[in-house]
Amino acid sequence: MIYKNSPITKTKFKNRTLYIKRDDLLDKYFSGNKARKFYYFLENDFPDIKKIVSYGSAQANSLYSLSVLSKLKNVKLDYYVNHISSFLKEKPKGNYKASLINGVNIIEKPDCDFQKYIQENLLDDETLFIEEGGRIKEAEYGIKLLADEIKLWADENDIKDLKVMLPSGTGTTALFLQKNLSSEVLTVSCVGGSEYLKKQFFHLEKDEKYHPKILEMPKKYHFGKLYNEFYEIWKDIKIETKIEFDLLYDPLGFLALINSDYFAQENILYIHQGGILGNETMLERYKRKYN
Repeated sequence: MIYKNSPITKTKFKNRTLYIKRDDLLDKYFSGNKARKFYYFLENDFPDIKKIVSYGSAQANSLYSLSVLSKLKNVKLDYYVNHISSFLKEKPKGNYKASLINGVNIIEKPDCDFQKYIQENLLDDETLFIEEGGRIKEAEYGIKLLADEIKLWADENDIKDLKVMLPSGTGTTALFLQKNLSSEVLTVSCVGGSEYLKKQFFHLEKDEKYHPKILEMPKKYHFGKLYNEFYEIWKDIKIETKIEFDLLYDPLGFLALINSDYFAQENILYIHQGGILGNETMLERYKRKYN
């Protein structure tokens, strides 16, 4: 993969102008925020590394991105999961299917503390451990490039008082963006609430001046659970902007944005972080629940 600057699309949503940073278009196979997080490992050579080890969900975007990375670097990938549904085993789809095609060894190990298990049992000089979701200091390498692209675009287009919005899992992308941007970075916690997200920030950066602004929601949402309002706003965004977004993170990202005071401001850049491959199974789940 040859690194290239992702385009920025100017569009409208709910009668407001929005700029969309199209990281979903970085590369056909290696795109989105995971490509930014793992770009350090793609760019640099690790001749002694024979295997990558990681963990997470059987449908995680990071699973697919790591499968592409391991294939490009010609190393093995062992990816640990707590559970793989029988439905997915029988009819592989989405990130799970694509990762299997790329040769990933997906290991099911129920009720396991993978962080502890991997660190105590699997690490040696030939193994590279990448934490779940790419919550690693090396992620700053690729995210700084993203920040540099945003700064250059804002300068060239005389964009003032820019706000940058993106939803967060581990918060790694949002944190390193804020650390490398003078513009205010906004985010919302999609996984475990605002307190959880703050802890993730502190894991990577102790200085709070680099922590993004967390938008609060009046309602608590559980990660991975299906909500009709998520599907409805996802569908509205696709119709109005002609851009397909991720169904897991972006619905909450847009809901948080439009329910905040920031949405009234003119210059908002929303980071499209990819993850479209996972929509195949998410749409099937929504169809089964809401017909």
